[in-house]
Amino acid sequence: MLQIGVLAIQGAFHKHAETLKALQTQPVIVKYAADLTHLDGLIIPGGESTVITRQLGYRLAWEDLYTFAREKAVFGTCAGLIMLGKGCTDPRVRQLGLLDAVIERNAYGSQIESFTEDVTLSFDEHPFHAVFIRAPKILKVGKEAKIVATFRGEAVMVRQKQLLGAAFHPELTNDVRVHDYFIRHCVTQSGK
Repeated sequence: MLQIGVLAIQGAFHKHAETLKALQTQPVIVKYAADLTHLDGLIIPGGESTVITRQLGYRLAWEDLYTFAREKAVFGTCAGLIMLGKGCTDPRVRQLGLLDAVIERNAYGSQIESFTEDVTLSFDEHPFHAVFIRAPKILKVGKEAKIVATFRGEAVMVRQKQLLGAAFHPELTNDVRVHDYFIRHCVTQSGK
């Protein structure tokens, strides 16, 4: 059985774990560097990318996360997308710089401007009803990444080999298609 970790610094990590369990994988709550051992993939949930940046180094170092993400599948949602990206408009965020996309924090508005809308998936003909909470915007997609979901013609989810980043929160819905895509196309393909 695949073991996929969920970084438990901030965000709805338990909701990601529930979705992974529904997809017949073994979720592992990651709080320490040693928790990364033997994982097949990792999810970096939403939250505050500035807080995640500050928290890295207490129980889990930025370098531990960087080393893992260079070799294994990682899915970043919302703040997790910001952490994976390669370019951010906020200098307080120390990104991993592995996903070829430039990200702007909170670009869709403040907490009270959060919304739900259908997004178009490149891998499924049916729209995905996505939850955007102080969502980041993907300002630029580099040559190494490809767009796998759009909202009003703009990229909201991108993939680069084993890395996947979404501006929205698929864990806050009952629709498992995005997590399933991560498992089928990123986790099972990493290292090949």
